[in-house]
Amino acid sequence: MLKLAVCVSGGGTNLQAIIDGIEKQTITNTKIEVVISNNPNAYAMERAKKHGIKAVCISPKNYENRDAFNEDFLRQLDSYEVDLVVLAGFLVVIPEQMIQKYRNRIINIHPSLIPSFCGKGYYGLKVHEGVLARGVRVTGATVHFVDEGTDTGPIILQKAVEVEEDDTPERLQKRVMEQAEWKIMPEAINLIANGKIEVVNNKVRILK
Repeated sequence: MLKLAVCVSGGGTNLQAIIDGIEKQTITNTKIEVVISNNPNAYAMERAKKHGIKAVCISPKNYENRDAFNEDFLRQLDSYEVDLVVLAGFLVVIPEQMIQKYRNRIINIHPSLIPSFCGKGYYGLKVHEGVLARGVRVTGATVHFVDEGTDTGPIILQKAVEVEEDDTPERLQKRVMEQAEWKIMPEAINLIANGKIEVVNNKVRILK
């Protein structure tokens, strides 16, 4: 049984996609052990509680400095003994010591086709604003393992979404979520839970 910690800062639509996947058995062999948010008012916390999942708030604002937060964040995460950490719209920089300890056990969803529109400054709506400003025809989403860089870890899955003529950043964001993010994040978790993923030379292999 793959035990998850899902980290989220906002509404938790990707969290909901994971919960739905587990309940409908499109994600098998998986249990969400805890939902962690840096935002005590995140609707994601309500989503967790509605489904009987433990939800905790760990915010940098409640610590005297970042080192103290990083240390306690890792300590609390360790206490749940999870197999995989899922970043589902988590707007906090992951401590380096956590990345090292959980190497190839932290995954993130990014709302573009990496390596396009990713890295520093590209998050949330800013990604879709960049896509429309550049005039690209196809965007999408990427699930990847987290390393020390920003959106630079090994890519697990990607799904393309066409950009439409009359798109606004908000409209495009919604379609990328519906057509890509909510599909490939559950799929990636299911692959990991069933031993179908391995990382070789910093590249992901999906096993048959």
